[in-house]
Amino acid sequence: MARLALLSVSNKTGIIDLARSLVEEFDFDLISSGGTAQALKDAGLPVTKVADYTGSPEILGGRVKTLHPRIHGGILARRDVPEDITDLENNQIRPIDLVVVNLYPFEETIAKPGVTLAEAVEQIDIGGPAMLRASSKNFAHLAVLCDPAQYDEYLAELRQNNAEASLEFRQKAALKGFSHTASYDQAIASYLAEAQQYTFSGTQLQSLRYGENPHQPATWYQTGTTPTGWTAATKLQGKELSYNNLVDLEAARRIIVEFTDTPAATIIKHTNPCGTALGSSISEAYQKAFNADSTSAFGGIVALNRPIDAATASELTKTFLECVVAPSCDPEAQEILSKKSNVRVLTLPDLSRGPKDTVKAIAGGFLVQASDDVIADSSQWQIVSGQPTPDELAELLFAWKVCKHVKSNAIVVTSDRTTLGVGAGQMNRVGSVKIALEQAGDKAKGASLASDGFFPFDDSVKTAAAAGITAIVQPGGSVRDKDSIIAANELGLVMVLTGVRHFLH
Repeated sequence: MARLALLSVSNKTGIIDLARSLVEEFDFDLISSGGTAQALKDAGLPVTKVADYTGSPEILGGRVKTLHPRIHGGILARRDVPEDITDLENNQIRPIDLVVVNLYPFEETIAKPGVTLAEAVEQIDIGGPAMLRASSKNFAHLAVLCDPAQYDEYLAELRQNNAEASLEFRQKAALKGFSHTASYDQAIASYLAEAQQYTFSGTQLQSLRYGENPHQPATWYQTGTTPTGWTAATKLQGKELSYNNLVDLEAARRIIVEFTDTPAATIIKHTNPCGTALGSSISEAYQKAFNADSTSAFGGIVALNRPIDAATASELTKTFLECVVAPSCDPEAQEILSKKSNVRVLTLPDLSRGPKDTVKAIAGGFLVQASDDVIADSSQWQIVSGQPTPDELAELLFAWKVCKHVKSNAIVVTSDRTTLGVGAGQMNRVGSVKIALEQAGDKAKGASLASDGFFPFDDSVKTAAAAGITAIVQPGGSVRDKDSIIAANELGLVMVLTGVRHFLH
């Protein structure tokens, strides 16, 4: 008797080619439900509808299709248990050798703006997870596929092993099936629980060489069933990504998406920008960012908001870099970069898509907060000293956007849309001011300064003025704001208050 395959998929990518190979190359019979059955029929493939096979029609608007003993008996039967075989024969049930199932697009549905609870509930799959779990449990006797990326590997298994999938493959596929249903159920639980519970899960992508230090094991996981963010990036060349690479790449991604209208480049070291700049071209932006602190740029992570062209690639090869990421890379640029084969070059067309929440583990639990994705709007700022020109206001906006992504206490000095000095992570704001101004040196004359938090005293304002700073942007909110404002007025500084704080711990 021909072997039997059950195909019931929401994502129909590759399903016709798989089904055709099963029928024509390996003599499978096909049973299928709903839209999958129609797609197979339209492709000219012989298929039996689940309702015809079970003798039970689809009911409740399609909510019940595959929940039937002839389906689950065929999936769960143990071929080496005589009693199971007898039960199959007595109930006219054929053993199922392959189950191909993926689930209703619940996560995609709830990601749509304005989706209602009722709409979300209808995308909670029942029969799919039941079949996935049943067939994953019985991997000793059948194979289960829940991802189109598995189809070619399964067919290769059949071709290499006398039309049988190896036990090793079936067990690996079962693990993927259980991981898929676990991730799916957690997405549903998180959606329904809202603030009462917070759950997250991931599928292991790869073990990393180590974590922040060699004695710390580390693993990279993908959230959700569809690759997004760094899991969707294409690595054009270079060594495997490390834990620190990925952490720094994410920091670089967060800062570069602040700038969309103008070519921008940032260079990250230990999650802080050592150089960020705008330019008339992406090559100019990178050169300005590099020259901002060429010493710290050595071994840095570069993010660009425009495709890498040949001119930029030539500049990138002039120093040692760990990683470069951009929306795309021109062929000529890729050829130039290949001469630095160890540099990890990645393309990520959608750099803007990031996590909605940030999660930090603490003893006995974890903390969750909304990501700091507030879009800066200088038209809402309060001018409390002087009157900034349009160019000064644009410079302050640039400095403020960069400062948002510097570890607190954060101070950023800029001019010509380029960072000149960065004071990061100091235990007091005065220390950060001194570091940023010292790094800027004489270039601080006529420059702008941004602070991620308010000035508790007027001492930093006076220090900035003494170094030549002419404009300051800060959130305000101190009980002693008046002291800083008076100092700015007396010293002839422009000062604007954003009303928004950007601490980054």
